[in-house]
Amino acid sequence: MKINCGTDIIEVKRIKNAVEKWGKGFLKRIFTQQEIDYSLHRSFCFEHLSARFAAKEAVFKAFGTGFSSADFKNVEIVNDQRGRPYVILKGNMKFLFGKLFAEQLTISMSHTQSLAQAVAILVVKDV
Repeated sequence: MKINCGTDIIEVKRIKNAVEKWGKGFLKRIFTQQEIDYSLHRSFCFEHLSARFAAKEAVFKAFGTGFSSADFKNVEIVNDQRGRPYVILKGNMKFLFGKLFAEQLTISMSHTQSLAQAVAILVVKDV
């Protein structure tokens, strides 16, 4: 078994500035509708968006893929009924999960008013 770790940290003001500058276009390019709806209905919406952005980048790092070819919407960050975040992979990321013989993908996110961070752990089966 191999364990890949990805981590990311971002300043909340970077996401806030991007949303204020590019509006819905930015949101729809990076986030799924479910992620947008979840975050915008929270008191600290920019912190929630930032944590999801960091989680997506952490997932890409755990997979070892580059950001230039990444489709951020192929990594969706949702919460279970208890509030615990988990990842839904789509498209090329779902394909890559299978191609790597991955067994598990786990994330953890946290944020303050100024920073959001995330860690992704990808467990890959020895082949």
